[in-house]
Amino acid sequence: MDKKTINLGEIRGKVLLFGGVYSNLQALESLIAIAEKEGISPKNCFCTGDIVGYCAQPEETVDRFISWGAQSIIGNVEEQLRSGALDCGCDFSVGSRCDNFSKEWYPFAQKELSKDSIDWMKGLPNHISFVFSGKKVTLVHGSYNHISEFIFRSSPWEIKQQSFDAVKSDIIVAGHCGLPFYDIHKELLWLNPGVIGMPANEGKTRVWYAVMDDLNGFSFRYHTLEYDNQTANELMLSRGLPKEYAHTLQTGLWDNMQILPEEEKMLCGNDINNTIMMKHEKNKNQEVI
Repeated sequence: MDKKTINLGEIRGKVLLFGGVYSNLQALESLIAIAEKEGISPKNCFCTGDIVGYCAQPEETVDRFISWGAQSIIGNVEEQLRSGALDCGCDFSVGSRCDNFSKEWYPFAQKELSKDSIDWMKGLPNHISFVFSGKKVTLVHGSYNHISEFIFRSSPWEIKQQSFDAVKSDIIVAGHCGLPFYDIHKELLWLNPGVIGMPANEGKTRVWYAVMDDLNGFSFRYHTLEYDNQTANELMLSRGLPKEYAHTLQTGLWDNMQILPEEEKMLCGNDINNTIMMKHEKNKNQEVI
């Protein structure tokens, strides 16, 4: 399928960014409640993809996302589901724990999703672009050229630059890797808001999203979200989904770190807030902040 980019023109006001709902209806409901409380319109709420994933309510989650009216690009999971593929397309190493677990949750999601949900996925764009506070913003899932590419804070800037070169944007909002982070180079910003469907391997059950604001020029801030993780856990177990992922909802720690570079592995169990704030202090004098 050719890459499809939707250009929304100029957007004003607060913009809510998140990724990886992963069929976690309880987390999505909590995020929607926050958006409504903050007065952020659904059209200003953007998902980096993977609305469907590890958790127990794929159909209900897609239905709720559609009724909410937020916007999303495709993740690798939606790309695989809408094409009828037999695996999630995450590029996990063959035989790894993640690969073996995907053989449980992906067929479950395929079986649970209605034709209407699959048809809706077929209309999702690969990328969304808009102008915000004078800056061009583009959403990608993994990277511009590779939907399932894992890009982390520690990934060399040269790899991130390839996406900037392709889209000619000032800001890239990305997903897929499951961890919130940002990286700045010469007034270019790579911003991963994190995911709401699974915790971020910091030993806390909370999940992450970000909000951009244009009130006093461009700014962005990370936020954490608490939700009914106990119900999400119980539903996973009752429906025969990987108990290891269900356990992660309660411990805040990943079952394994096979996809992580060494720098991110060393952050396991650490408060991400501290990591982000250290990065912020280092870069706070740069124009993009």
